Amino acid sequence: MTGEHVQRRLAAILAADVVGYSRLMETDEAGTLARLKALRCAVIDPAVARHCGRMVKLMGDGALLEFASAVEAVTCAMEIQKQVPEYDPGSSPENRIRFRIGINVGDVIVDGDDIYGDGVNVAARIEALAQPGGIYISRSAADQVRDKVPVGIESRGSQTVKNIARPIEIFCLVNGDALAAASSQPSSTEKTSIAVLAFNNMSGDTDQEYFSDGISEDIITDLAKLSELHVIARNSSFVYKKSPVSIRDVAAALGVRYVLEGSVRKAGNRVRVTAQLIDAMTGGHAWADRFDRDLTDIFAVQDELTQQIVAALKVRLTTSEKDRLSGKRIVDIAAYNYFLQGRDQMWLHTRAGNINARALMAKVIDIDPNYAAAYAYTGFTHINDYVNGWAAEPDSTLAKGLDLARRAVAMDDEEPEAHFAMGVGLLWSREIDSALDAAARCIALKPSSADARVLKAHIQIFSGLAADAVETLESYMQLDPFYPEIALQFLAEAQVSLGRFELAAETLRKRLVRNPASATAYALLASCCGHLGRTEEGRAAWTQALKIDPDYSIEHRRHVMPYKNPADFELRVEGLRRLGLAV
Repeated sequence: MTGEHVQRRLAAILAADVVGYSRLMETDEAGTLARLKALRCAVIDPAVARHCGRMVKLMGDGALLEFASAVEAVTCAMEIQKQVPEYDPGSSPENRIRFRIGINVGDVIVDGDDIYGDGVNVAARIEALAQPGGIYISRSAADQVRDKVPVGIESRGSQTVKNIARPIEIFCLVNGDALAAASSQPSSTEKTSIAVLAFNNMSGDTDQEYFSDGISEDIITDLAKLSELHVIARNSSFVYKKSPVSIRDVAAALGVRYVLEGSVRKAGNRVRVTAQLIDAMTGGHAWADRFDRDLTDIFAVQDELTQQIVAALKVRLTTSEKDRLSGKRIVDIAAYNYFLQGRDQMWLHTRAGNINARALMAKVIDIDPNYAAAYAYTGFTHINDYVNGWAAEPDSTLAKGLDLARRAVAMDDEEPEAHFAMGVGLLWSREIDSALDAAARCIALKPSSADARVLKAHIQIFSGLAADAVETLESYMQLDPFYPEIALQFLAEAQVSLGRFELAAETLRKRLVRNPASATAYALLASCCGHLGRTEEGRAAWTQALKIDPDYSIEHRRHVMPYKNPADFELRVEGLRRLGLAV
């Protein structure tokens, strides 16, 4: 038998990185490095020593640590996450240093002072999925620490991640200190924070799920229009749909003080809506009520419910906000039913979903030709077809979508979604400045709009305002803590425009953990590697992009990507050329 013996051992691996590292460095590079060094000396190194851990290596904005015990690793992580904000209380909220931490227990390969293998890789993949200030752990770690540390353990389900053959079940750690920190500092603006969970469908008919979801979403939309509230986006609050989780855990994970939960029972022409607003700090009810009405009164129920929540939270409304909440027009209940079903299909972001959404919205418009939001969402589905390459006649499809969005704005200038759809259409029509105005108008009408912030960031990237885009994405991620992986692509695009290729590459790797089938992520990663002189890795990434999408074309993207300055796109192409690729 030949070959050198491979040394292995079982270890608890802790992977950590700094949230928003690129933005912090752009704001104050020297100051950020000094603060990180001070944090390591004052908080991290002492905590690691107390728990008999070992710093394996530092990697730019991250670190890899090894422990002999999962309990020690988790306890150390909890200490770090608790002490970091306490150590830096004078920094402005948007510039505070926060970490994501992932922990796994597994077999590792030992190479001198370094370690490798699946045990390390899983920890890194879990860390990439963790929320800012949060700790995610694997099933193997959870089994080791359960009932041994004073912490709640909440399942986040199984995830398929890059280079790991099997799905990984992920758990989130939640304790009282984390909840207090998240609740007392819900956002950089210190607004009252709230998450609206998906209302339970109590109708006994799963086909009525769209109705209970629609009620919840409409409440989110109404609350998001208020400037004094920080309202978590539907994408994140609906993560807990049908999950048996505690309100305290939800509040901690989403970083909010209040959680609204409820149920909807629809039977014939009657509807019952129950709701309770819970203060996660105390666990008590701040408000609760039940509404038994005719189905045609559902809009009055929503209005009354929203107003009672606003009163319970002691939110001060501006004159325009009062008008916006009380000035809703009467809608036909049949049209509203079709609208909720159509909106539900639109959120699928699939070709079939777009087709179904358009058919349902057409029924809405047949009943109510002045339903502005139906025109807006119909327009958005056409624009979405254009962006995703699903349109047989792309240019006419884009033009049709933009026209419908403009009609929605003309019908109701106070409909935020109309301005959002118009902004998307204007962006892809290369009317960049007008698109930015539309996004700003949407945010003015709906201050907690997560979608509008993603749109704004996208426009800023194409406008050459990459540093502004990074800041916008940071604020978006506060509104949507469980943001979809496409947000990481936008962040990487901004980092590339700023010439921060190392950071962009790391961001893209995080996206690929969550979506290993993204050709655009692999293509941009290849460009980053070209700029960094990593030829072998870059060519491998480009090969993977073409394997996923054999029709991936630089020339096509040059034609459709609406960069205000063509040099911004050519920066990406130059990275590929440095790999020796003929593009």
